[in-house]
Amino acid sequence: MRGRVRELSHIALFGLTALSLLFPLTGANADDTCGGLDQPCKITSGKYSFAAPTEPPGPHGYPAVVHLHGWSSSPKAVLGNDRFVQDVTSRGYVLIAPFGEVQPSGRRDWSVADGQTRPRRDDIAFLANVIEDAAKRLNVDKSRVLLSGFSRGGSMVWDVACQAPGTFNGYAPVGGGFWNPLPNSCEAPVKLFHTHGWVDATVPLEGRRLGNSGLVQGDIFEGLNILKRTNGCRRRASERTNNGNKSVRTWRSCSEDSELRLMLHPRGHITPEGWTDMALDCFETVNSPERRAETR
Repeated sequence: MRGRVRELSHIALFGLTALSLLFPLTGANADDTCGGLDQPCKITSGKYSFAAPTEPPGPHGYPAVVHLHGWSSSPKAVLGNDRFVQDVTSRGYVLIAPFGEVQPSGRRDWSVADGQTRPRRDDIAFLANVIEDAAKRLNVDKSRVLLSGFSRGGSMVWDVACQAPGTFNGYAPVGGGFWNPLPNSCEAPVKLFHTHGWVDATVPLEGRRLGNSGLVQGDIFEGLNILKRTNGCRRRASERTNNGNKSVRTWRSCSEDSELRLMLHPRGHITPEGWTDMALDCFETVNSPERRAETR
């Protein structure tokens, strides 16, 4: 992927807001004051930064959003987006921003399943370790964690959802999907809310070949078909609703405790306005006791 992808509707310059939202640590590692961009929390295979709500956690701990930055980006783009940080933390969620691994090119990236054979970090294991560490360090409730990501980070979200679906409780990729070769199937049903722009030229809905690199972005609709089969969706047609200029399709006739949603917006390679609330609304709905009862 050439050039620097736009992260969450043109990221604002990093300011003080994200730092002011860093909540004093409690729990097993209360003396370890990591978390800021200048002192990220370090674990076995990498590191992460975070922003937390100003209010204390509930009886089971904080819910969390783990957000994966795009190719050649970093957690500075995530936590430097004051609007995004405020939208997440104001709803009581910790926002966790892991660091992609630095590649030979000097750019940060994720170990997306894209046909490359050179050794890379196992990012599925890394992200699982992030959650284990955050549960101890930040009092994060592991039963309420949403994995989201933008562009290449969104592709990593699809891989985790397919290969290790039980790692998180919901998935919300934006502007990124499977790369070729597409998987033949996925491990188990998931709850996934995918967002994409109709005129996205960086990651087109139908996919594209990246020059002479041999890398090919997969077709988003083919990827959705794989998840529909995995989720056991019984009907081809889905529920269709409109949210302003956004079109949302929801597949509900699927297996127990699973759901698949697709939101298309009329713009390009960006995260559309209002996405955070829509993603969290979806996450809370599909993980509510009432919704789980409906699927039984």
